[in-house]
Amino acid sequence: QVQLVESGGGLVHPGGSLRLSCVGSGFTFSDSEMSWVRQAPGKGLERVSFIDRDFGSLNYADSVRDRFTISRDSAKNTVYLQMDSLKPEDTAVYYCAKNWVPTAWGQGTQVTVSS
Repeated sequence: QVQLVESGGGLVHPGGSLRLSCVGSGFTFSDSEMSWVRQAPGKGLERVSFIDRDFGSLNYADSVRDRFTISRDSAKNTVYLQMDSLKPEDTAVYYCAKNWVPTAWGQGTQVTVSS
C-alpha cells in the first residue's frame, strides 16, 4: 500500500531554516506528482508547494514563495521542502501528499517557529 513518511520537523527560531523530507513507497514515485500541505493550529489545510514528476512544474503558496523550495530525488523516492527565513506563522503540522488533489497522506511532522 501507499506509504509516505515525513521527517525533519522541529523547533526553530524565527529566521531559521529546516529541511523536511518525505519518503514514498508502495507506488511508482517517479511517475507521481507530490505536494506539501500544512495545517496551522485552529486553521484549515493549506497547500504549501507542489512538484510534478519531472520538475517541469513547481507551485508555491503566496505565503511561502521565495522562502521555501521544493525538490525531489526520484532515485531515493524522496521529496524535500527546504524552508528558509521561517516565521512564527509557518508553525504547523506539515504533510507530504501524493498528487495535487491528495490521494494519500503522510502522518505529518510538526514545525514550530518560536523565539
